[in-house]
Amino acid sequence: MSQSLPAPPSALDLLAEGELEIVGQVPFSSNYVFVARACRDGDEALAIYKPRRGERPLWDFPQGSLAAREVAAYLVGVAAGWGLVPPTVLRRQAPLGSGSLQLFIEHDPERHYFTLAEGRLEDFAVFAAFDVVINNADRKAGHVLEDAGGRLWAVDHGVTFHPHEKLRTVIWHLAGAPLDAATIEGLERLRLALSPRGRLAADLGKLLSAREIGATRRRVDRLLNEGRLPEPTGDHHLPWPLV
Repeated sequence: MSQSLPAPPSALDLLAEGELEIVGQVPFSSNYVFVARACRDGDEALAIYKPRRGERPLWDFPQGSLAAREVAAYLVGVAAGWGLVPPTVLRRQAPLGSGSLQLFIEHDPERHYFTLAEGRLEDFAVFAAFDVVINNADRKAGHVLEDAGGRLWAVDHGVTFHPHEKLRTVIWHLAGAPLDAATIEGLERLRLALSPRGRLAADLGKLLSAREIGATRRRVDRLLNEGRLPEPTGDHHLPWPLV
């Protein structure tokens, strides 16, 4: 599945407007997940396609909302300047109906958070803050990817942005650590972008409820006010399985 990654604007156009062909299904996923090929004007790339109709019902998230949350997580990462999430769009015209389409990142599945953190733990400070902001309920180790150039990516953000505390993540090694400069700068960008007249707030308004956006804004404010990453609380701060 070797591919060269298009620049983000080109990738977004390719995902949003390219002709799609499903080439396989991702096994062992709780929801239906497919690998698709997007082609447009001679460019092509592989993508992860998650159709809404394949979402397994959850008691605590509205049915059919997970694809929109995947896109919302991408937009938050872009607005913060962290660029953690591969280009992602909400594709309404697709082989199995509306769903999220995310640029596929070629990676070694044996290199995930638990192996990567051994040599580059400091790189995960922004990941930890990002997960707090989006209230990620499922940050497994395998949801962190390393591409061929060594860049780290965050994927699988369907169960995010809940208005109540849902943080479940494996990234606790930096718990309680002061926020570093890159994290603070990103959070300050998010605070501005999430203001009632901010561009991000407007974009998220098409994907999330007003209550969910307000809770996201409060999480950004709390992180900046406290100046450090949170400590785990309660008995349900880890996802399962861990990888």
